[in-house]
Amino acid sequence: MRKDCLDGMTARALKPPPSVSEGMTRISPTSPGLVLGRKGTLLVRLARDSDDIAAAQSLRYRVFYEELSARPDRETALARRDSDAFDEICDHLLVVETGEPSDDPEAVHSYDGEVVGTYRLLRQEVAERTSGFYTQDEFDIAALIDRKPEIRFLELGRSCVLKRYRTKPVVELLWQGIWNYVRLHKLDVMLGCASMIGTDPDSLALPLSFLHHRFRAPEEWRVRAQPDQYVELNRLPSDEIDDREAMRALPPLIKGYLRLGAYIGDGAVVDEQFNTTDVLIILPVSSINARYFSHFGAPDDNPLDQ
Repeated sequence: MRKDCLDGMTARALKPPPSVSEGMTRISPTSPGLVLGRKGTLLVRLARDSDDIAAAQSLRYRVFYEELSARPDRETALARRDSDAFDEICDHLLVVETGEPSDDPEAVHSYDGEVVGTYRLLRQEVAERTSGFYTQDEFDIAALIDRKPEIRFLELGRSCVLKRYRTKPVVELLWQGIWNYVRLHKLDVMLGCASMIGTDPDSLALPLSFLHHRFRAPEEWRVRAQPDQYVELNRLPSDEIDDREAMRALPPLIKGYLRLGAYIGDGAVVDEQFNTTDVLIILPVSSINARYFSHFGAPDDNPLDQ
């Protein structure tokens, strides 16, 4: 889930996307532009083409490099896009402000509007036949995947939202899009890096220690940071942690995953380029609190049938 933030560019006018309520039996889970959720004037859908991916990359540049002071190389600064080779093999989730409020689930929204949020999604079968997982550079997720050959993994990354849209409805819409994607592809576990701003672990001692003592993954799900990058999470004794204060110190994205039932990997990684300290999120579908299913749908339901 790296890099993560919870600003954007204007999406180009394109043909209306397929809707989850249109032609249900004819829509493939990998249909470009597939709409995976709506809320008011916002919709969340898969990227359809290179223009959509460019919009996501430009949004990421504004957030990571202009707002959060990541350091771009010369090529990135000239292009004003955050990009890498993984963009070509991933699916890209986009939140689009359409300016067309509608409570009608069968309403067709235009692609006209502003891309205000994005997430990058990489399924295990795609990673294995191409470039592997991005997260492996920081955490040894290969060891976990090898231990669970019957499980299908999804890597989440490069999440960001335009600053004025960092609200609960938009975060929930992103989650709805990811969850519907997980159900369409029958995936079992979501994982990836999530970031806290800053590269001094001592200044993050409270939230890091809180994650270690309260949300450390059980042994069967535990993944360690790569040895040459490992930063200790356990920086304060458990009895010195004020849980409320620690939770307030966490970014909204991490708090959201914890409420769903996520675990935290062993160790953190400092990313000097992006000015962040990264932790690993591990979220098995089986661990998600069932109360969320009444709102977003049960794991075995097909969102195209809703």
